[in-house]
Amino acid sequence: MNDFSADVRLAQQGSSDAFSRLYGTVYKDMYHIALYSLRNSHDAADAVSDTVLDAFCSIKKLKDPDCFRGWIMKILSAKIKRIQRNYFDVPGELKDDTSISEFDFESVELRESIDRLNTGSRLLLSLSVLGGYSSEEISKICDIKASTVRSRLAAIKKALRLELTSDIT
Repeated sequence: MNDFSADVRLAQQGSSDAFSRLYGTVYKDMYHIALYSLRNSHDAADAVSDTVLDAFCSIKKLKDPDCFRGWIMKILSAKIKRIQRNYFDVPGELKDDTSISEFDFESVELRESIDRLNTGSRLLLSLSVLGGYSSEEISKICDIKASTVRSRLAAIKKALRLELTSDIT
């Protein structure tokens, strides 16, 4: 983990260069988490863009500079959930723009199994696996108990393991 304190303080004083450095440390993780959760490159880019804009406009409200990464991921999580809600509000068919080719899945079965997960499960899994966040950090980002995060992740991983091993036999 990086020490964001100095750049956060500078960004809170209005330094766009400091905010740019902060963004540079998290943008790849943000995009991967959004892409993995939304499965649509355009929506992932929109979620990251909206998150960065909100974070830039509200950086002065961040009380603990050491919590920058978790704070911006919490904003991203809210943006992802908003976009996912819109998937169900739009009448008609959803287009399949699943350009997840950047990820190197070892098998088609794994990708298909992950695609079958519900949106909340994909978000938890992406924060854990792609983002490397602990259950405590994820609990703060998603506003759920850390023990719930751990049990849901265990259940998600178990279900994936069972599904993938049943495909083999």
